[in-house]
Amino acid sequence: MQNLIIYEDNQILVTQEPSEIPWLKIFTKQPYKELGNVPKPLRLRLWEVYDTIEHEMKAYYNPTKINMASFANKLPRVHIHVMARFEEDSYFPNTVWGEKLRDANLELPDEEVFFKRVFEALQK
Repeated sequence: MQNLIIYEDNQILVTQEPSEIPWLKIFTKQPYKELGNVPKPLRLRLWEVYDTIEHEMKAYYNPTKINMASFANKLPRVHIHVMARFEEDSYFPNTVWGEKLRDANLELPDEEVFFKRVFEALQK
């Protein structure tokens, strides 16, 4: 599986992270190393994109929790992970990078519909 591009404009790129859970990543197009290096207008845009994705994830999937992460140790550029978490996913309540606790028992709606919702919401 490769990362599918969900949305792209001249400042932001949103991709899908292949996973058993709904998981998107938001990148700045310019490779800033730290969030503090990102110009303030772009930082505000980044958080608007995050807010939109979180809203669409909650509305579409009704997850137990939304997780947000930004480590950028292996990929030293600004990006934000947005993940819908469910009590039935393989890792809950641990992080998706932690120990697998069970085989997932998820019945999720069509992700293509979710991707379209995110794309349309980000174009507004």
